Amino acid sequence: MVATWFRVGIGVLLGAVTGLVELVYLIWAGIILIPAWPQPRTRRAAVQRIQAGARNLAEVERWRLAAFLRAENASDYTGGRAVEYLVLRWAVGLLGGVILLLFLYGVAVGVFWTRDLLVGRSTALLAMAQVGLGVIGLFLSVQGFAGIAAIERRLARRFLGPSTREVLERRITELSTSRAGVVAAVDAERRRIERDLHDGVQQRLVALGMLLGRARRAPDNSLLIAQAHEETQHILDELRDVAWRAYPAALDNLGLHEALLRVAERAGIAVRLRYELAERPPTAVETAAYFVVSEAVTNAAKHAHAQEVTVDIAQAGTLTIRVRDDGVGGADPGGSGLSGLARRVAALDGKFTVDSPAGGPTVIVAELPCA
Repeated sequence: MVATWFRVGIGVLLGAVTGLVELVYLIWAGIILIPAWPQPRTRRAAVQRIQAGARNLAEVERWRLAAFLRAENASDYTGGRAVEYLVLRWAVGLLGGVILLLFLYGVAVGVFWTRDLLVGRSTALLAMAQVGLGVIGLFLSVQGFAGIAAIERRLARRFLGPSTREVLERRITELSTSRAGVVAAVDAERRRIERDLHDGVQQRLVALGMLLGRARRAPDNSLLIAQAHEETQHILDELRDVAWRAYPAALDNLGLHEALLRVAERAGIAVRLRYELAERPPTAVETAAYFVVSEAVTNAAKHAHAQEVTVDIAQAGTLTIRVRDDGVGGADPGGSGLSGLARRVAALDGKFTVDSPAGGPTVIVAELPCA
């Protein structure tokens, strides 16, 4: 929290400096534009020069907003919009400087009050009153910084925000990426199912065929038939597992909550499920949520050596899934399992993040829009 407010304070301080520079620049622009206005050619050259300078200053503001106020803006704005932005922005910058000076003045006064209290020049009652005033001043300063930061972001978004064309281009890029991700995820899933069938079910079917062949030739085949019957049970169990991993039937029949309870039962480790959805989400969202939880729990059990996994599912506009395990950490977001989940979530315009430092814990968060 302290680091955040320090960063915002530096951003406001730099904003006050650039605000003063922008005010001087606008005054200079007016000085050169007024005599050039009657002559169209001279006026056009002066306007182009002013707009070019305004874009340079606006680029400095974009850097400051991104570095200190965490506000990203587009770069395809026109020179005219840059001038409009500076006409309003300089006042906001100087206002931020005034708030910063008041804050520094309050800090200096607080230092003097503290000195007076330590040397005995201040009574306890006066000291309490001074502390109260200091707390009020600090609260007002913090609110002032927050308000200036919010105005800065809104002003930049209004004049330096992405154009309709850039928004469409970004959307096309996102859709192309998500479509490629879906294709890759489907291919990976198909290969996994084929591998499961080949390495598991097919091998057991071969063994079953050999048992039945031996039973046909043996004079006393009761034991071999019993073994064959037991093998069919294993084959059925593996087929159910393959079908469950491909798409759990319980998801359609019983809903997401019951399907996740079955995942918890089959996990082999302790799973705490906190499910806070009042109604069933859309089918595509429900399916993605199931696979996020299932894959995360499986990874925690197999690779992270976790003892406990906590799954939180809530909805506040978007469906948020948070899976936390107490394992060794070090999960690779680029691995086949997690990258497949990221593609599945991106296909629904969702967000997927993995935080897994060495030593743990691993926290996986998926946000899925339900609209």
